Amino acid sequence: MVSRVVAGLNEEPLDFAYRRISVDNQFKETFHSHRGTEILLIHQGSGTMIVNNVSYDIRPGMLCIFQPYQLHHLKLDYSDHQSFERSLATFEPTMFASYFEKWPALQAFYNYINTSILPSPCIYGVEETHEMVTLFQSMQQRLSSLSEAEQLEEISLFLVQLFRSLKPLWQKQQVQLKPFRTRKNHHVEQMLGWIEQHYTKPFHLDEMAKELHLSTYHLSHTFKETVGISITEYIATRRTHQALLLLTTTDKPIALIAEEIGITNCSYFCKFFKSRMGATPHQYRKRWTKQ
Repeated sequence: MVSRVVAGLNEEPLDFAYRRISVDNQFKETFHSHRGTEILLIHQGSGTMIVNNVSYDIRPGMLCIFQPYQLHHLKLDYSDHQSFERSLATFEPTMFASYFEKWPALQAFYNYINTSILPSPCIYGVEETHEMVTLFQSMQQRLSSLSEAEQLEEISLFLVQLFRSLKPLWQKQQVQLKPFRTRKNHHVEQMLGWIEQHYTKPFHLDEMAKELHLSTYHLSHTFKETVGISITEYIATRRTHQALLLLTTTDKPIALIAEEIGITNCSYFCKFFKSRMGATPHQYRKRWTKQ
């Protein structure tokens, strides 16, 4: 089915799609995060997902929860004419928190999913007959006929039902085993963990290889093959992500933010940031405060 997407999170309260399909490398994604929470349900596809420096096998029936500002990445396998089919809902949690107040247990679960440190972002084994799939389908059908005045109420009802459906799935998955990971993915997790500890310092491939007991070639090749981008590009992405977080959640001076992400030259940081975000740090912060 052709998916319909409500406009981006900066313009509308919900970014939504039902059974959006990508084929032949149409979906090419680098590490990124959202202002809001994303609930992603995968109907078809395979590959690797990385979130919190841990890799997970992508499989049909997989449900993923990405919290606000949580850096994540999906690398998909399109070999043998495979396609990637998914439904998703991305929303700002605080905008809908009041709609859960009449149901204290559900409200506690809603707050937990959006703000707590989750043991895993993934649930496996969601059947196509599950009510969650039906919820996405019915929301898809309603969206086309909603007036602007009706949107907020319908979205809130959809989210209440979605979290009510998600709660027993989540409770059940706590006793499931973690997904199988290959040795290659385990190495990438070690690499991502090392970068997380060192991305605020000047990067030297030789130093990273030595500490991880890997050759520089194996290090670079495995990372690029598994993640889809080079180590230096990932470090730049990680620094940008942290800069965005500090610009939008703190009042720290831009020069201090530059230092905290490992760039000592403020002028260079402004050029670096603008090349990736299309605006200087000051311009980005100013736009953010107006939203």
